[in-house]
Amino acid sequence: MTNPLATPPETKMDPSRQMSDAAREASNLIVNPAVYANPPLLDATFKRLRNEDPLAWCEPDLFRPFWAVTKHADIFEISKQNATFTNGQREMLSLRETETKVYGDFGGPHLLKTLVQLDDPLHYKLRHLTQDWFMPHKVKMREDAIKDIAKQFVDRMEDMGTSCDFQQDIALHYPLRVIMQILGVPGADEPMMLKLTQEIFGAADEDLSRNKSVLEDGDVEGGVASIQKTLAEFFMYFTAITEDRRASPKDDVSSVIANGMVDGEPIGQLEAMSYYIIVAAAGHDTTSASTGGGVLAMLERPGELKKMMADPTAMSRTIVDEAIRWTTPVKHFMRTAQSDYDLRGRKIMKGESLLLCYPSANRDEDVFEDPDVFKIDRSPNKIASFGHGGHMCLGMHLARLEMQAIYEELFSRVKSIELAGDPTFIKANFVGGPKSVPIHYRF
Repeated sequence: MTNPLATPPETKMDPSRQMSDAAREASNLIVNPAVYANPPLLDATFKRLRNEDPLAWCEPDLFRPFWAVTKHADIFEISKQNATFTNGQREMLSLRETETKVYGDFGGPHLLKTLVQLDDPLHYKLRHLTQDWFMPHKVKMREDAIKDIAKQFVDRMEDMGTSCDFQQDIALHYPLRVIMQILGVPGADEPMMLKLTQEIFGAADEDLSRNKSVLEDGDVEGGVASIQKTLAEFFMYFTAITEDRRASPKDDVSSVIANGMVDGEPIGQLEAMSYYIIVAAAGHDTTSASTGGGVLAMLERPGELKKMMADPTAMSRTIVDEAIRWTTPVKHFMRTAQSDYDLRGRKIMKGESLLLCYPSANRDEDVFEDPDVFKIDRSPNKIASFGHGGHMCLGMHLARLEMQAIYEELFSRVKSIELAGDPTFIKANFVGGPKSVPIHYRF
């Protein structure tokens, strides 16, 4: 039932504030999913902001305004102050009309209660339910199993002959298999999980959207309804998983979630379903994007590919963070200021939103030498992709191990590998990366 009293908060703007020329040109670009499928345009847009207006006030046509935070140091400063800059009111870019629809139907800004949408104290309590599963000691225990999965997928690639689409055939499925085993999801259900996670993160891409007509028609209500249908399928599936794990717990993350206790009470239904979804979706799509992005970057740079093939064991340890930096699968998160705050000589007012632009931070000239150059042996490599502070990525150790394992396995076996066509990228302003990486190879 629609609640007309529940609407997104209007931003009370300083009437004297004006957009700079750089911000005026960038505002509608950095919110546009199609721009994220054009990496050179995106990088050029962020570079101009870093140089001319690194903390830029933006007023895109169809979105509520926000500050675009494009410098590495500023993103880290904001990210470590979780009480001052919170997630709960606005954690990602959404059309103003979409926000109004969600507020009206659900009485708040979110369809889910995942870790990325929550603030302390609930965020802390839920995060700690599964945190041990993703700590280095626990991830290390899975190393042999992950390496075995990596071998299976390189075997699959070899069995396919001399050509495949690395993103579609390998990079999409390999991390999915890893995270589904950790969740305890049967292999037979992986195609369904892949479809649902792609519908969430690829909702603005005509090849991945659940309902392509809503994109063609600009149908906001239809778009929200499509996402709800995807979430409903997730809920139905994981409700059955919850019932099973409460009756017969196993050594998997689903059992931890299903039997989780918060403040002495069983975890709530919405919180549990949201938890399953964030583990399944974020634990897969980000790693698959970076895995394919790293391979693509090497194939476009024969010198770096030569380094990798000369010493796959050593190079697989350093390329991982460079692949993540280069691809930056999570494009942004948003924060809302809980009090006035001075940053870079400008006053952020209480209630204003901040867009943390991770692709820009990962190209920051003040942090990275030759940031527009892909170097598989880059060191140090202070990537911004895993966040900072209380919301630092829970799965970062797992992601690094997965990528290292597949790179070492692939490049220790393949004799030659090259691009066989033009790559394409997902249209997504939240989470995305390569959509297609066609290759020729020989084992």
